[in-house]
Amino acid sequence: MPRQLEIIDLGVLRYDDAYAEQGRRVEEVVAARDAGGRVGYLLLVSHPPVITVSRRAGAGAHLLATPELLASKGIEVRETDRGGDITYHGPGQLVVYPILDLNLLNLGLHEYMRMLEQAVIDTCEEFGIRGERDSTATGVWVAGAKICAFGVRVRKWVSMHGLALNVETDLSHFGLIVPCGLHGRPVTSVKAVLGAAAPGPGAVLERLVAHLSGHIDAARRRAEVQRDAARSRAGG
Repeated sequence: MPRQLEIIDLGVLRYDDAYAEQGRRVEEVVAARDAGGRVGYLLLVSHPPVITVSRRAGAGAHLLATPELLASKGIEVRETDRGGDITYHGPGQLVVYPILDLNLLNLGLHEYMRMLEQAVIDTCEEFGIRGERDSTATGVWVAGAKICAFGVRVRKWVSMHGLALNVETDLSHFGLIVPCGLHGRPVTSVKAVLGAAAPGPGAVLERLVAHLSGHIDAARRRAEVQRDAARSRAGG
């Protein structure tokens, strides 16, 4: 029986340090395959202001601010090996890095991304926000504005990176970039949508973790049924 999902709150952590922690946890999940497996981890974190730029061709051109302006605002810039383009992380934003054994969960990359999106849509719905998918762009959207960005990488079929949900993020910082490389597409937050009625990050994080955990556990149970059925067919 594989070890269950473990949730780790890293608090406020610089992007580089969080990336190193992801790498350590990926190696743990890979190593556990020889001992029954490990579903993985949900790493919860908040980053000091940072812009992350992927290695996708042209992503760097979507950084609009000068080094001097970024320095005046205390915003770092980091290259990242996740998918996607360019995005901003900062206070008031919930970042979750699922480090999951996708082999054990029997999830393809498309299914995995849709699972993450659904967990965010379910969370938004609890607070009276209608989150939607866009068939032309990954993410969760509210009335045409992106409320949650996604960017992932798979290493040895273990997931890295993840999602960033804007709760009470300083949205003006997104004006320093072309968010996700999508021209003319605005960004929003829970606070921008709900105003004074908006819940704080802690309340949103609690429900987001609950929905993510529920979807991951459902995937684990489906995978176990599928493996049992395959063993039965092989033995029969």
